[in-house]
Amino acid sequence: MTDFGFLPSKIDRVVVLSGAGISAESHVPTFRGEDGLWKNYRAEQLATPEAFSANPELVWEWYAWRRSLISKCEPNAAHHACAKLEKALPESWIVTQNVDGLHRRAGAEKIVEIHGSIWKIRTMDRREERFDWDPETGSTPELIPWSEAQPRRMLRPGVVWFGESLPEDGLDKAVELCRTADLCVVVGTSGLVFPAAGFPEIAKHAGVPVIDINVQPTNISSYADAFIKGPAGEALPPLVDEIIARSG
Repeated sequence: MTDFGFLPSKIDRVVVLSGAGISAESHVPTFRGEDGLWKNYRAEQLATPEAFSANPELVWEWYAWRRSLISKCEPNAAHHACAKLEKALPESWIVTQNVDGLHRRAGAEKIVEIHGSIWKIRTMDRREERFDWDPETGSTPELIPWSEAQPRRMLRPGVVWFGESLPEDGLDKAVELCRTADLCVVVGTSGLVFPAAGFPEIAKHAGVPVIDINVQPTNISSYADAFIKGPAGEALPPLVDEIIARSG
């Protein structure tokens, strides 16, 4: 049983920073390296603006395949714990590196998806962006989707590709949340990919306690106020219950 003595006595505002580890228990594929090989292509070859410009049909076919796999995955106990926390502490938010949409399917609404969502489509200039398709069924549009507002303009997946910068509004919101929270909970992220890897450190420098949850110690563990070892689905729910008990 975990001793939660490291928690502040009163907590009203929590920022949860989630990475691929929280979705691993839902068996979401990584789509990277050999495990993500598709028709002899790797993610690094397809998830780029250049690949889309050269062969949009191929890129959309790959994303349709990815959505079909992700649609079969279900939110796990950690995703549901995050949604429960948001409902109990309305000022709390989730900042996620994941594009799978499982936080939303678990019922969470206050989410900053810094890498976008595989269930969104948008124009290259971001003037048009919206959710599309049902992640429950994995339904997909006819290839290729086209803009309704801007004729003859193809829509692309609403995710951040290799070589692209993260949207400034999402980054600014994440930084603000980390600086103003009562507690920062990091779940399932290695702390190696920037700029997201820097969010917990921003919280720490602002005097916000940081808790790192992972199956193995990470770079974040070295300066976190507490490290909880274990799968997110086992470690996060009891922590959330304790946080809610200290709220208000």
